Amino acid sequence: MKLHTSLRSVAMAAALVLGAMTTMSHAETAFLEITIKVAPENRAAAGAVYEKYKQPFLDDVPGTISKALLIRDEDVQVLHGFDTVADAQAYLSSDIFTNDVVRELGPLLQGDPEIRIYSAN
Repeated sequence: MKLHTSLRSVAMAAALVLGAMTTMSHAETAFLEITIKVAPENRAAAGAVYEKYKQPFLDDVPGTISKALLIRDEDVQVLHGFDTVADAQAYLSSDIFTNDVVRELGPLLQGDPEIRIYSAN
């Protein structure tokens, strides 16, 4: 079944991520959603960038909880889970994001990414 709205896909992904975090006892959590448009012929390369930086993100970026790749016909979304909104905001200016992920994904993008941060209590 295709999802036709970004909001619906984010809600479903968040429910899946939250369901996987049954032992988490944080008062606040946050989600960073980055939506990118990538041509079908470049999706494998974009997926390789995701895989390359997934574990370093989880191991080295402060406040990380999860990272999920969501693929639709019209775009690709990466949903990042964090302890706090401040952690999510800090990641956007981190070396791994600005010097590595953005540099490698940049040539594959068909426009500017959409970046949203959500707070979940």
